[in-house]
Amino acid sequence: MIKQHSTSIKLAPTDNQRLADLCGQCDENLRLLEKHLDIEINHRGNLFHLSGSENGVNLASQIIEKLYQSTTQKEPLTPARVHLFIREAGIHTAPPPKRSNGELGTVSTSTGQIKARNANQELYLKNISNNDLNFGVGPAGTGKTYLAVACAVDALLQERVRRIVLVRPAVEAGEKLGFLPGDMAQKVDPYLRPLYDALFEMLGFDQVAKMLERGIIEVAPLAYMRGRTLNDAFIILDESQNTTKEQMKMFLTRMGFGSTVVVTGDVTQIDLPKGMRSGLKHVVEVLKDLENVSFTFFKAEDAVRHPLIQRIVEAYDIHEKSTDDKEAILHEVSD
Repeated sequence: MIKQHSTSIKLAPTDNQRLADLCGQCDENLRLLEKHLDIEINHRGNLFHLSGSENGVNLASQIIEKLYQSTTQKEPLTPARVHLFIREAGIHTAPPPKRSNGELGTVSTSTGQIKARNANQELYLKNISNNDLNFGVGPAGTGKTYLAVACAVDALLQERVRRIVLVRPAVEAGEKLGFLPGDMAQKVDPYLRPLYDALFEMLGFDQVAKMLERGIIEVAPLAYMRGRTLNDAFIILDESQNTTKEQMKMFLTRMGFGSTVVVTGDVTQIDLPKGMRSGLKHVVEVLKDLENVSFTFFKAEDAVRHPLIQRIVEAYDIHEKSTDDKEAILHEVSD
């Protein structure tokens, strides 16, 4: 057990405006320090009381002092700037977020709890809980997207993130939206319907509609992610097998401070033009040994929809393997 340590610091000179800037809206800047250093911060006016591990308390004291000094600048103290101060202190990753019910195999939503149905799903939930970047790869019906949305809803309700961003290749092989009727939302909505359906089930139609209107939930085609940085967000890229290598790299570099990213896809259902390599296949090779990145690979037996789905997936796998073997034999004969 880590020995608890506590200390108090008094900031001077006393300036209520600077103190408000330091703490942030609803003390969000202090909550960031608590999350990254696993400590507790209480304050009244310019007196701050910190408790936790000795190292965490000492680091937090130094960071708070530096943050208060920075409030004399004209630039407001945003969560992004607080993250930069935390990184400068040598803290690169946050501890795993704690689920409200303490069970890694269970996710809480507005309409109830969602539980993992098999060992691979439980591993998937555990990986998402413990890592900033996560990949769920496997056939249809295994719960990749559904569980990712459940984790996003749980994180939002527990205030571990401030918004949910749902991304998908808008038109499977090229994202050419111009020929479709309607405005941007009407063009993109059909491709994001599976994500909407999961949200409606977990939050209710009215709550989802309000969150969409307020920007707490955002849906967007992949092409519109370029140039953005998403802080304190839970970001899901669905159907990622239909991204190119360049698109995948672009998307992954949108991750901001305090964000969690989940990428889902099925490498057996790639709709890209022939000869173009899937960004999902490529990224598995590129990031397989990177720290704080998880890969969960689902199989046909992990399917949790209609029992026929498992047999359909297995039949396709057998047929494709047989076809590949025949093509290999014909190629050898022709040589």
